[in-house]
Amino acid sequence: MAQSNGRRTSRRDIYLKLRQMVLTLELAPGAALSENELAASLGVSRTPVRESLIMLAQEGLVQVFPKIGSFVSRVDPAQVADAQFLREAVELASLEDLPGQLDAALVGELRDNLERQRRADLDLEEFFALDEAFHHGLMRLSGHGNVWTTVAAAKGHLDRARRLGLHENVSPAVFATQHHEIFEAIVGGDIPLARSAMRTHLRAVFSDIERIRAHSPELFATDASTVPVRRNVVVWE
Repeated sequence: MAQSNGRRTSRRDIYLKLRQMVLTLELAPGAALSENELAASLGVSRTPVRESLIMLAQEGLVQVFPKIGSFVSRVDPAQVADAQFLREAVELASLEDLPGQLDAALVGELRDNLERQRRADLDLEEFFALDEAFHHGLMRLSGHGNVWTTVAAAKGHLDRARRLGLHENVSPAVFATQHHEIFEAIVGGDIPLARSAMRTHLRAVFSDIERIRAHSPELFATDASTVPVRRNVVVWE
């Protein structure tokens, strides 16, 4: 039984590792995936890699084409929009449930988070982690912190688009400023202002997509029926 549990844990770990590699763009949108190469790099057999790719395909993060191969899904703007709709609905609704007396410890935690967001030596993945913690913290402030797990699980395409936007903008300072504006509106009790600032902040991803797609269209899905073709190598048309 212990060995069985160990196998399940190993497979789960491989799935989470590959998922993170996709979400952080280490495995870029449209990239071909080799089970052999992934297994070798992760130091495991092909079986947990194959099973993980199936799970990622069920999430829409990987596409498997019979007789052609497996690929990281290109970012789908429609799925980004769906995830954004869910996230915005949840986060704006949570602002309406903020208590009159905010939890002082959580407020202090969020202030510390905002200070760290402004560090000059912060890399993009560190900022992304602080960004996630900040939004989760706001939901905790409203008493809905547990909902964040559901939101996070549904926004794979959105997270990739957000990371593309961060790489495009180079500096995350503009997003740190928006976070500060949202937070100060909440602490000041101006919920309408907080909602407006939050909506603007969350929808910035759409302009990022259009700007990035203009010069890197290969990163984005255009037609669900499009498949890679075999020439000397497998390529997207």
